[in-house]
Amino acid sequence: MRTGGQLLADGLVAHGSELAFCVPGESYLALLDGLYEHRDRFRIVNCRHEGAAANAADAYGKLTGRPGICMVTRGPGATHAATGVHTAQQDSTPLILLVGQIARAERGRESFQELDYEAVFGSMAKWAFELDDPARIPELLARAYTVATSGRPGPVVLALPEDVLAGSADVADAPRYRALRPSPDPAALAELEAMLGRAQRPFVLVGGGPWDQAAATAFTDWAVGCGLPVGATFRRQDIVDNTCAAYAGDVGIGINPRLAQRIRDCDLLIAVGTRLTEIETQGYTLPAPPVAPQPLVHVHPDPAELGRVYQPALVVLSGVAEFAAAAPVVDGSRWADWTAAARADYEAHRQHPPAPGEGVDLGEVVAHLRDALPADAILTNGAGNFSGWVSRYYQWRRFGTQLGPQSGAMGYGIPAALAAQLLHPEALVIAFAGDGDFQMCGQELATAVQEALPILVVVINNGTYGTIRMHQERRFPARVIATDLVNPDFAALARAYGASGERVEAAADFPAALQRARAAGGPALIELVCDPEALTPGQSLSEIRGETPAVR
Repeated sequence: MRTGGQLLADGLVAHGSELAFCVPGESYLALLDGLYEHRDRFRIVNCRHEGAAANAADAYGKLTGRPGICMVTRGPGATHAATGVHTAQQDSTPLILLVGQIARAERGRESFQELDYEAVFGSMAKWAFELDDPARIPELLARAYTVATSGRPGPVVLALPEDVLAGSADVADAPRYRALRPSPDPAALAELEAMLGRAQRPFVLVGGGPWDQAAATAFTDWAVGCGLPVGATFRRQDIVDNTCAAYAGDVGIGINPRLAQRIRDCDLLIAVGTRLTEIETQGYTLPAPPVAPQPLVHVHPDPAELGRVYQPALVVLSGVAEFAAAAPVVDGSRWADWTAAARADYEAHRQHPPAPGEGVDLGEVVAHLRDALPADAILTNGAGNFSGWVSRYYQWRRFGTQLGPQSGAMGYGIPAALAAQLLHPEALVIAFAGDGDFQMCGQELATAVQEALPILVVVINNGTYGTIRMHQERRFPARVIATDLVNPDFAALARAYGASGERVEAAADFPAALQRARAAGGPALIELVCDPEALTPGQSLSEIRGETPAVR
């Protein structure tokens, strides 16, 4: 006989999980007690906020392709974690959220912290379910792992009534789960080869997942071998080596106008892994649904996504790794000039002009990092205009080195850095955060100190919610309200947490500050003082207002 808490703990280990992020709560103490017996091989990181715990679990899922595990208490713990669940859904990340729940006998009375989790999470998770019998825990946990990882990956929420965790059952653990991913139909691959044989100006969009280094390398080799130009979708730039001849840039926010035009001009569009969401299609205009102006090939592991928005000329139901291993190699000599021009456009777009205003030129900082960091350095970020400089001017060379939320959620970067550093203790992990973004998760510096994780946090301080200020200035120029920030001394705050911290006011001082941070031996923070005049990588605040001619 084992308690429900022991069955759940034993099941997590049996399915290969070795790490979980949590904020502890009395509603799932029996699970924590069950995990005590596995403390030599299952690490629990207790975060300072449930949203951070869920974001860290999402980053784990992105990096490994296995479900990130997040454990939170009932009621407010669950609602705090909901942002991470929404990110996992939007980003197609495998994640399992384990939520404490009131005892079954108390349901329906609006008891202390009671929620209907199937109703709350039903629209943002692949599956949400409340356990009702200790004997079913092995069955339902195995299903949770399978659902989270199969087809289009995503989050699963399991609610854990206290009496179910305290109850007992004599049942065996389920066999370790297997992710179910389809392989491409040979007939579909033959049709793709024929379509490439007719094309003069093909273009490939890549995104989605789950990818790993082997699949990303195979995909890059296929694209280079065929001479195909490739655009990476929003925050998926590490799938293809940005230094290879095939890479044409990121198809996301702030897209290179010449790249956007190239997608319009292509005569064959191949979408691999991506769902073709609002961001990479530039508001469903590139192309416009339901039928693209050029033949569209859509490769995706989930049949529910094929034909959901666009009606492709060819659908290829396939996992991305399976497609990358089997994709037909063709002679791309007739579009060699087309691909070379796409690459030249990318190289021109990543040259940064001097930033307007005073303070740190963020373009110079990112250019220094691009040249100075090793290929296995991992860069994370939350949401905000600051991330535009990173996505435009940095170059990713290996899979698993870019972590950012496609959902646009603030507060993601530091929790993601925690997960990355735990998984890759020898790697340099840098979290970029705006001043507003940082203050949604900055308390996780305490977690980094407690866990001895030497992450580096770069805070871009321009005294404003930059993205919202940008939209505000475009729609209501000079009518500034609710977007200014009065900030703390971020470097001093980092030191108060036990990390090293310093303030940089000119880009020329950043390289030395970076060296000191890397030598600190623990978590570190560098605050960059930037001018809000440099509101986006391509347009200043004055240009947006119309006060200065747009010359950049």
